[in-house]
Amino acid sequence: MWKRLLLGLLLIPLADALFLVVVADFLGWQRTVLLVVLTALLGMIFVQFEGRRTIRRLQRALVEGRPPTDELLDGGFLIAAGAFLLTPGLVTDAIGFLLVIPPTRYVIRVATKRWVIVPYIDKQTGGFASGRIYTSGFPNPDADQERGETIHLDEDDVDIDDEDTRPE
Repeated sequence: MWKRLLLGLLLIPLADALFLVVVADFLGWQRTVLLVVLTALLGMIFVQFEGRRTIRRLQRALVEGRPPTDELLDGGFLIAAGAFLLTPGLVTDAIGFLLVIPPTRYVIRVATKRWVIVPYIDKQTGGFASGRIYTSGFPNPDADQERGETIHLDEDDVDIDDEDTRPE
């Protein structure tokens, strides 16, 4: 996972620089610089507005006595959005705007919870935190199918002594 994150952090500035060259060739360097500055300013106004809104939602969740998990994730996304928007470039500005706009932030939050946070917590707690605890049987029914090892047992293959299983 860390290798992919590092690769992404290296590819984003490269894509940003290449895209800026293309846009500057098309619009001219003065308009490109103006566009980068305007998107950064507009984005920071949006981050400030959404940050205040998220803090109000967080306070409301605390008053209601429910855990503010969505609000804390939104706050983290807004911090990342601010960093992306302050970085000069149009690709980073686009990523920042995706993290600022509530509908896209909702989709990113749901995906992050589903594919990053819950699997991590399940791995750390053995499924205890999310309620995926296995008391008997096999926790992954698809594991045997992935390896191609399916075992079928007939009634004659298993011998169970009834006397040993009765409670005394």
